[in-house]
Amino acid sequence: MRGVFIAAGVAIAVSIMLTPYLIRFFSRQGFGQEIREEGPQSHQAKRGTPTMGGVAILIAIWLGYLVSHGVTGEPVTPSALLVLFLTTALGGVGFLDDFIKIRRQRNLGLSKTSKLVGQLLTALIFGILALRFGNAEGLTPASTNLSFVRDITVLSFGVVGFVVFGYLVIAAWSNAVNLTDGLDGLAAGASAMVLATYTIIAFWQFRNACSVQSVAGCYQVRDPLDVALVAAAAMGACIGFLWWNAAPARIFMGDTGSLALGGLLAGLSIVTRTELLMVVIGGVFVVEALSVALQIALFRTTRRRVFRMAPFHHHFELAGWAETTVIIRFWLLSAMCAALGIGLFYSEWLTAAAGQ
Repeated sequence: MRGVFIAAGVAIAVSIMLTPYLIRFFSRQGFGQEIREEGPQSHQAKRGTPTMGGVAILIAIWLGYLVSHGVTGEPVTPSALLVLFLTTALGGVGFLDDFIKIRRQRNLGLSKTSKLVGQLLTALIFGILALRFGNAEGLTPASTNLSFVRDITVLSFGVVGFVVFGYLVIAAWSNAVNLTDGLDGLAAGASAMVLATYTIIAFWQFRNACSVQSVAGCYQVRDPLDVALVAAAAMGACIGFLWWNAAPARIFMGDTGSLALGGLLAGLSIVTRTELLMVVIGGVFVVEALSVALQIALFRTTRRRVFRMAPFHHHFELAGWAETTVIIRFWLLSAMCAALGIGLFYSEWLTAAAGQ
């Protein structure tokens, strides 16, 4: 438990102290955000705000994780390293996207094809490696089964099917967080709540792991404690970054941060065997992504728009809501989704423990 607190504390401190230096450095370099012309006009005042703040989040996550291990002396594990690889690699794709936007001074960076290729290569490497590194009990970081709170053994993808499924999960969550990152602090705040939830889930799996005590309701998960450290460090990094990213934002995380955090959430759901539960925990991200898909589908078929603008948060802005009102209410929705997710997770454990 001490390692979890150290990881979170160090990440918060690093993120809070490092971000102002990035703000000054990016401002001197002219690394300012470009704003969509068709977006809410109130956002035009944000043009030029430093972006690529996701760099601070990534550095804080790594330092929080490594310092925690240095203090506790616990060994690093394949599950945690694979999730960190996924997070960092997608952060690299986002960094290229942000850098191209800045260099070309437009709101378009990497092409859709280039971004998808970057996500595909990262997901393939993660998916293939996640089925290796079996421990003494034969557990690998990921499982070929679909999962809710634990593996659903009757729904197995096989190796190839899992790699394809892993790509879909990673692409979906990285793009969902990317779409949510449209208001000051919205994505960072919502991510912090989801990551806090996964810190609890992974730590609970560690305390009730079958390798420790093979009793009813125990969890067959590899390296849950180390995964909890990653989640705690990422939560701390988001909270520290939110200090500077909350409205009015002095820096944006950019695609560097949003793609990285989306990949992190996808990786956590896979290694904790909670892919379907993640749909509940990250409900705000799901709604944001679905709002874009629904808007595009209806416009292409009927030439009508169901929302004033997608993603969903812009619909409320154009309806006259203040930006901070939208942000706070979406944070509340995110907190409710996280609480519901924890409730479902715990109730399943109570049922499993009592029914066997």
